Amino acid sequence: MATKTRRKCAFCGRTENEVSLLISGLEACICDDCANQAHLITMESQKQSGSGFNIDKLPKPKEIKTFLDQYVIGQDEAKKTLSVAVYNHYKRLKYLSEGREETDVEIEKSNIIMVGNTGTGKTLLARTIAKMLTVPFTIVDATVLTEAGYVGEDVESLLSRLLQECDYDPKRAETGIVFIDEIDKIARKSDNPSITRDVSGEGVQQGLLKLLEGSVINVPPYGGRKHPEQQFIQVDTKNILFICGGAFDGIEKRIANRLNTNVVGFDAVEKSAKFDKGNMMQYIAPMDLKAFGLIPEIVGRLPILTYLKPLDRMALRDILTEPKNSIIKQYVHLFKLDDVELTFTDDALDFIVDKAVEYKLGARGLRSIVESVMTEPMFEMPSSKVRKLVVDRDYARQQLENTNLNIISKQMSE
Repeated sequence: MATKTRRKCAFCGRTENEVSLLISGLEACICDDCANQAHLITMESQKQSGSGFNIDKLPKPKEIKTFLDQYVIGQDEAKKTLSVAVYNHYKRLKYLSEGREETDVEIEKSNIIMVGNTGTGKTLLARTIAKMLTVPFTIVDATVLTEAGYVGEDVESLLSRLLQECDYDPKRAETGIVFIDEIDKIARKSDNPSITRDVSGEGVQQGLLKLLEGSVINVPPYGGRKHPEQQFIQVDTKNILFICGGAFDGIEKRIANRLNTNVVGFDAVEKSAKFDKGNMMQYIAPMDLKAFGLIPEIVGRLPILTYLKPLDRMALRDILTEPKNSIIKQYVHLFKLDDVELTFTDDALDFIVDKAVEYKLGARGLRSIVESVMTEPMFEMPSSKVRKLVVDRDYARQQLENTNLNIISKQMSE
């Protein structure tokens, strides 16, 4: 009598009695173990094939700005400058990927520096662009950097964090964006080159030069200091886009001196009238950055300079409610998760904006104020049977007073 042929997995060869599950196809079968392994291999392959960014579908500058408009209020000049710069940068990568680098025209990388008061949206702009392009992105703080050999972090730690975002894949990291915040904090301590060590100022700027210009850097994979026995990952920074941001507190005076707004003579009034003294940042030039304390080499490697306007009351009001991820929408959604309907009256929103203007901390202050107003209801409402909350001006004022307003004001002004 003929024996019955047992089904078996076409990949590992095990029979149906040797596996937990055997999935049948038209002409073959696969066991559950091989199916799970195939899934893991597919996911890993997709992860290594790229970060989701398709260079052939690079959005145009107008499309980038339209996307930024959904998340960032105002700052049209900065948005246009960033949109063009980012588009040209990744168009350059596409140009190089097609093997055209052998032509006579060599397109150089253009890093960006944004100047603006705290809370005007420098970090948000950079993060939103990276979100749109789905490229590796990291934010690093320049204040912790020191010259090699001193207490602090080496400049290579900037790339260590980018590698961590890419699961230590240097190829993906080389298409990413690094946002260096507080770049003004590493300014030279005096206008003249230092005859002694300026380990957290000029020394850091010297270390940043090779990263910004583009070179192969030996990066410690887990950050920290380098040592001879350590293994390194080599990363080429020539295709990494560096975006720097800083408040440059006090640079307006240097701009005013350069523009000679305090002129004396018959045409003093006429010359002064040409400039908007309420927003001197719009007249910023590379020479002002040099006068502030950035060395000329750094200024030259950050050729695209843009500014962010101070946020007025109307802009702060829009920031509360208009963007896709606005603060108010976030809190409404948080309460909705607990089946609570949260509503803010116009008077309450105006009160929050007035306090943000008083604290002079820009958009960043809005969240601190809303958090102070909503702390008590966020504590009480999940355990309460009340399913509707209306926040008006009086309620917002009362909650803010209960959180010791004087201490909050002092913390936010520091």
